[in-house]
Amino acid sequence: MREIVLDTETTGLDPRKGDRLIEIGCIELVNRIPTGHEFHRFINPERSVPAEAEAVHGLSTAFLLDKPLFAEVWSDFIDFIAGDTLVIHNAVFDIGFLNAELERVSGPVISMSRVVDTLQLARRKHPAGPNSLDALCKRYGIDNSKRIKHGALMDSLLLADVYVELLGERQASLVLNAERASAARGAQNGAAAVRGPRPTPLPIRLTDELVAAHRAFVETLGPKALWKRYFAPDEAA
Repeated sequence: MREIVLDTETTGLDPRKGDRLIEIGCIELVNRIPTGHEFHRFINPERSVPAEAEAVHGLSTAFLLDKPLFAEVWSDFIDFIAGDTLVIHNAVFDIGFLNAELERVSGPVISMSRVVDTLQLARRKHPAGPNSLDALCKRYGIDNSKRIKHGALMDSLLLADVYVELLGERQASLVLNAERASAARGAQNGAAAVRGPRPTPLPIRLTDELVAAHRAFVETLGPKALWKRYFAPDEAA
């Protein structure tokens, strides 16, 4: 199962008032395991970045001047997300900006029917809140110390961990985690992971002494003992 965890940064809060997309960050999950396959682009918004927005994400007008326009990256973005489920925190915001940009370039808009909104998941699971990404990282013990400012790729990586916690699928066993990661890598390469034979057979732990003791015990149970059905004919006589 392939899912895409997605986040964006923008020049403001409302695309209908001229605010634009300036960063997209996506990471690929297969069976809820990050595969290492990512999509990340900074985008020239063709307008200035307000100081209050820059204070949130640290992306300045000068930094974005030489970055590609959305018209230059949207096709690669659509190819990356394909038709898979999108996992987004406060999805209405991000999808609103993405669709506004896609409409400008006559690209395909993204339906909310393919989106999992982790903010809604969190509100159902923790109705008393708070349910910001930082608050959820704190609740689940996820290290977000490197999140000095908002960043689309960093936030996607954190959200992937939060998403698994919200679903209650954090694995208790490192062995099981390794097996799932192996399956994810196989799926990424287009092939199912195949478990090979055990390199060294397990030693036989049933000794002759244990077998003799078991037979002696069964003899004490009488001629109709159920265990006698599993003896060889000469042994059961």
